[in-house]
Amino acid sequence: MFGTSYANRASAYARVGTETSVDAASPHKLILMLYDGALLALGTALVAVRNKDIPTKGQSISKAINIIDNGLKVSLDMNAGGELAGRLHALYEYMSERLLYANLHSSEAALNEVIGLLTSLREAWAGIADQATA
Repeated sequence: MFGTSYANRASAYARVGTETSVDAASPHKLILMLYDGALLALGTALVAVRNKDIPTKGQSISKAINIIDNGLKVSLDMNAGGELAGRLHALYEYMSERLLYANLHSSEAALNEVIGLLTSLREAWAGIADQATA
């Protein structure tokens, strides 16, 4: 009984910590958090594919797709971003399609491809942190 209560309290504490981080984060930091969340979900999916853990694979890939479609893609300003925003939008679409493929076929190659793309974008975004705060 104590274990369940402790687990619930720990989970609640983690949620509060995450919510506090989100509330205090700059728009630039929020995008980094989205990249990190998608990469974490895809790392979990990759391990699940290797372990033939179908439920975890599906949940993790779905979470990554949700972050890409409803976080990263939605955050694009198509008017102000011009051609770059359009290209990122198309790249996010491509990533979601590859993740659907990865889920259907348990494809490590497709997961690794998207992980590589997201990692490159995350590094580039992190590299402009000084410009974003100026």
